[in-house]
Amino acid sequence: MRSSAMITFLLAASATIGSRPVCGQSRALEIAAAFSKHKSVVRETHGVRREKYKDVRSEPTVRQSVRDYSGVYEVSELGYSLSVQVSDDGTVRASGSDGDAQRRGFDLANAKLQGTLLTGTKVFRDGTTERFEAVFLTRTDRNSPTDPGTVSYGLGVLLPGTIELSGNTYDKLFYQLRQ
Repeated sequence: MRSSAMITFLLAASATIGSRPVCGQSRALEIAAAFSKHKSVVRETHGVRREKYKDVRSEPTVRQSVRDYSGVYEVSELGYSLSVQVSDDGTVRASGSDGDAQRRGFDLANAKLQGTLLTGTKVFRDGTTERFEAVFLTRTDRNSPTDPGTVSYGLGVLLPGTIELSGNTYDKLFYQLRQ
């Protein structure tokens, strides 16, 4: 009786554990959700109808080979860039710059790739450090319900705090893969 109850418990526990997403996978989905948004507003004033529509869908992108994540990613309008090299065994080397490369260049220490989630620590040239967390994403940007959308591939990076540049405040950045 006890052995059959124990076997039933173990099977139920393994089924529950197997159905849960891996920690890195669930975090990747959370970050991807932060890069998705939907807005649809219709306003009519004095017989003039105005519509605003924006739909951005971001999804973690699994590549066939881990080497396919390698490349140069950038937020060109802000001067941010990140060069990522991933070897067949999953070893990650990355470096980049936040704005002006002379003042804010960094290397990514302890870089790890778990599925589509890239984590590590930015080590700046002046010795300061900052947490780094990002997800490789496919982003579809649509401006109307009938628009097929513009698809781009890149890296969604959550910033450890907010930054203000040119009067805009950012808490996340989408680094697009340079072609």
